[in-house]
Amino acid sequence: MTEAIANPGWERFQKYFVRYEDLGFSLDISRMQFDEAFLQSMEPQCARAFEAMQKLEAGEIANPDENRMVGHYWLRAAALAPTPELQKQITDEIADIVNFAAEVHSGKIASAGGAPFSHLLLVGIGGSALGPQLVSDALTGPDAPMDVTFFDNTDPDGMDRDLARIGDRLSETLTLVISKSGGTKETRNGMLEAEHAYRRAGLDFARHAVAVTGPGSKLDNHAEGQGWIRRFPMSDWIGGRTSVMSVVGLLPAALQGVDIEAFLAGAGAMDAKTRALPTAENAAMLLALMWHHAGNGKGEKDMVVLPYKDCLVLFSKYLQQLVMESLGKELDLDGKTVHQGIAVYGNKGSTDQHAYVQQLRDGVNNFFAVFLEIRRGREGESMEVEEGAATGDYLQGFLRGTRTALTGNRRESITISVPEVNATTLGQLIALFERAVTFYASLVHINAYHQPGVEAGKKAAGDFLTLLNEVRARLAASGGTARTAGEIAGDLGADPEQVFHALNHIAANDDSATRAPGDSPAKDVFQVA
Repeated sequence: MTEAIANPGWERFQKYFVRYEDLGFSLDISRMQFDEAFLQSMEPQCARAFEAMQKLEAGEIANPDENRMVGHYWLRAAALAPTPELQKQITDEIADIVNFAAEVHSGKIASAGGAPFSHLLLVGIGGSALGPQLVSDALTGPDAPMDVTFFDNTDPDGMDRDLARIGDRLSETLTLVISKSGGTKETRNGMLEAEHAYRRAGLDFARHAVAVTGPGSKLDNHAEGQGWIRRFPMSDWIGGRTSVMSVVGLLPAALQGVDIEAFLAGAGAMDAKTRALPTAENAAMLLALMWHHAGNGKGEKDMVVLPYKDCLVLFSKYLQQLVMESLGKELDLDGKTVHQGIAVYGNKGSTDQHAYVQQLRDGVNNFFAVFLEIRRGREGESMEVEEGAATGDYLQGFLRGTRTALTGNRRESITISVPEVNATTLGQLIALFERAVTFYASLVHINAYHQPGVEAGKKAAGDFLTLLNEVRARLAASGGTARTAGEIAGDLGADPEQVFHALNHIAANDDSATRAPGDSPAKDVFQVA
């Protein structure tokens, strides 16, 4: 009986194995425990999802909260854009990126001291960093014309460590600051830290800086006023989590020598397949249907992404934002409370077999796995690590073995295969998941293209920073008298817990402030010298 479960059968495999021979791509959903009746029952919803996708790609307002179109699919098929002006904008932007990268590589655009730029510092957060990080890690190697460092957080220690790694190369470092609004605090802070580092090194930051931002934004105005090298515009119809094929992702990729035209072509080819094919042959729709099946249309199971390739280790991190920010919604399109979403985590195979596969097989059955198979192990010949077996053979064996072990304990999995990791196939994979996200959102009747929860977090952070300054001022005004969190909270009419955290932050970072512990947080006292 166990063997029968471990192997769903040759016939089922053939029935639910979809491949696009011209792309070298395949999708195997045979180890998901659905039946034909499920697919038939979902067909009306699939038809509505296909129709919704057509309207989205035609330019219908898909983000009503901000009255915006959603046009990332146009980036790899400009002819789909709803106006000639948008079509020209897209093609001109790509040509501009290619030309700019060529001028940097040739030394026509050089550092303030005249030396060619050999390093890139990218300042951004969320989609403005995750996509570029994935592309860099997956597609660039030691021969890249420029290497890259990221300021992708507002952690001062992290930025110090990154600057230490850059070291004397700062004079040959081009900095990209990426923020659509120009008001994202983490990016603003990273930019100011970068400016300070250049100034401390006796360098003119403006002669090393490029902005990628919305026209007329705070960042755009700042860059113009300071005389930065270039300002590249970001369109309001591109969201951060789908921006990797816009200037956000293409500019740093081109500077690192990535073939961005092949990247776009790969995505465009996947779009074309999953735009035209019916449900039974449509990899993106089938992927969305498997998510729906696994979680009963309610996100009841997590998605564990296991790429069997070191250079795709960041793929699950990238998908966390794409999937979770798009699908994690409290309300559906009718305003009904639904609390939708799919949690995503993962690292890489076979590393995870020595980490959490034990739980995946024998623990709580609250997940489904997505295996990413890269068929070619390496370029060139491989040595044998034992008679008849190379390291790549072992990697394939661990993939197949883990998949069989999970199936044998009734754990569901999907397997996606591509021949190798290059610009074309990475473009295919990103497009596949982007379209699956759009389809799934339609299937469960939610808006994939707004993020009210993110905005709520930003507002709460702003409120705390306001309180922090009030607490700092109140403590300083105490004239060296020791105060408790409750006392200062009473002065300010504030939440004592929040005041307590503010006081601890001040004591940890201000040399003139101290904390004396009491029997409980309420008895801790704080003062400034």
